[in-house]
Amino acid sequence: MEPEPFNYFNYYTEIEEHFQAARGTGLFLISPLDWALIETWKDSGIPLEAVLRGIDKAFEKWHAKKSKTNQVNSIAYCSQAVMEEAKRIDSPRESKVVEAPFDRSELERHLRENAAKLSAGFEEVQSSLLALAQESNTWLDKLEELEQRLSSLEDKMVAIARSRQSEDQLLEVRRQLEGQLKPYRGKMSAAELMMIEKKFLDQRLLEDSGLPRLSLFYLG
Repeated sequence: MEPEPFNYFNYYTEIEEHFQAARGTGLFLISPLDWALIETWKDSGIPLEAVLRGIDKAFEKWHAKKSKTNQVNSIAYCSQAVMEEAKRIDSPRESKVVEAPFDRSELERHLRENAAKLSAGFEEVQSSLLALAQESNTWLDKLEELEQRLSSLEDKMVAIARSRQSEDQLLEVRRQLEGQLKPYRGKMSAAELMMIEKKFLDQRLLEDSGLPRLSLFYLG
């Protein structure tokens, strides 16, 4: 029997909750670096099952240590184990949207509210969002395509915001990134590091610029 595709909208939530449970210390806020890492896994098609198994394997290894000076404070600690588990899965589940946890009115509101948050210079993106909102009913059965369109629009926002960012601002964010990423560089491949760096820098740029995240995951 073919494995069921997992729900895209649960990907982030299940990883976050699984990591918190494995850590065993109750509520734990996921860092911007970790959100960037999870997004790279999602975009690379890493199955949810591989991520959850990898988290478990990483914590098993940590608990087996005779000397545990520090608590595991980042999902990045589990990165190597996650990639190993991904290689072991012969038939990975595809990251497809199987059911949307929202209706047409919620989707339309998400698109219109994000359009309203855009200021001067983002008129093209704003116009596209309003057009998608106008046709929101037709997109409920084509959520993968809609997500791709929103991703492209977000890329446009990042490009515009990047052109306005000063060198000093970019340097400061890169310093913060390096501080968070340094302990885990030896656990990740060069390709993975490049993807995480891009995701982190893009997310911080949108946040610092007061720009919305357009992905359907942020609908709520």
